[in-house]
Amino acid sequence: MDLPSNDALRNLRNRIGVGFFAVAVAFLTAAIAVALLSEWKSPANPDDPEQVARGKPVYDRHCASCHGAKLEGQPRWQEKLPNGRMPAPPHDASGHSWHHPDSVLFGITKLGLVPGKYAPPKYESDMPGFGGMLSDDEIWAVLAYIKNSWPEKIRKAQTEVNRDYKRR
Repeated sequence: MDLPSNDALRNLRNRIGVGFFAVAVAFLTAAIAVALLSEWKSPANPDDPEQVARGKPVYDRHCASCHGAKLEGQPRWQEKLPNGRMPAPPHDASGHSWHHPDSVLFGITKLGLVPGKYAPPKYESDMPGFGGMLSDDEIWAVLAYIKNSWPEKIRKAQTEVNRDYKRR
């Protein structure tokens, strides 16, 4: 029985190695494609009527006194108050809430406007954290209620904000 030469064995090992490498590259490429193509779904779903309905009374009870019954915010919300703090901004389409990713909106609602995290260092705000009063599900429901008020164009823009923030 003839044994294969060293060159033939080396050639076979190289071909097997290249084959494993090609499979690994294909697998990695597919995993990256799936990750990029799969859309992150926010826990705050403005298209879920039940979640939106759960969010409205929570908003009315805990948020409307500052941010307005119609999400309109306080008057002159972009001008500093005499104490140097800012009035509560609107959460409707006229405000800037939709410029922020859902995870930031959730964090601000749960923890408050934390300086150095959600606001400039040493920033003082009247925005309290509601983490001790509201469950995470209630906070997500409030955000779904707020997002439900936005026109489709703004919802799509905020979805892009979420997508871009997730990629960082």
